[in-house]
Amino acid sequence: MAEPTPDLAGLDFGSVTPEEFAALVRKLPAKELAGLMRGELRTRVLAEVFGRMGRQFRPESAGSLNAVIRWEITGEPVVVYETEIADGTCTVRAGRSDTAPRATLTMGDVEFLKLVSGNGSPVTMFMTRKLKVAGDVGLASGLTRLFDIPKG
Repeated sequence: MAEPTPDLAGLDFGSVTPEEFAALVRKLPAKELAGLMRGELRTRVLAEVFGRMGRQFRPESAGSLNAVIRWEITGEPVVVYETEIADGTCTVRAGRSDTAPRATLTMGDVEFLKLVSGNGSPVTMFMTRKLKVAGDVGLASGLTRLFDIPKG
């Protein structure tokens, strides 16, 4: 796997806009994205992406939805986050809770980056088994409308 380039390793992901992040993911080949998602840099990228989910949430699209969505990002190690949508809000937490999720999405690092940056088709990923969904597939298929995702 390619090691992340020094400019990526030193990048302050907190100052990168969602549109800039989408452009970065679009430009990088899968091998370099995989290299980016190693070690401490992976932890920073995932924390930043999940940290923004609450701000990117579109409550007007959620209506009366109440659900926990579990995100399992495979890799070394597997990372789990949960988003809880309730009463027009989205709360994100790291780790697996005791709450049974309504849907669990499992995917690799590269697929996750492409999905959340608008650079990958969730339908194509699902059909090619790069994105696995357990539980409410209908809920999972509508998640993209609940978040302001840049158009890749």
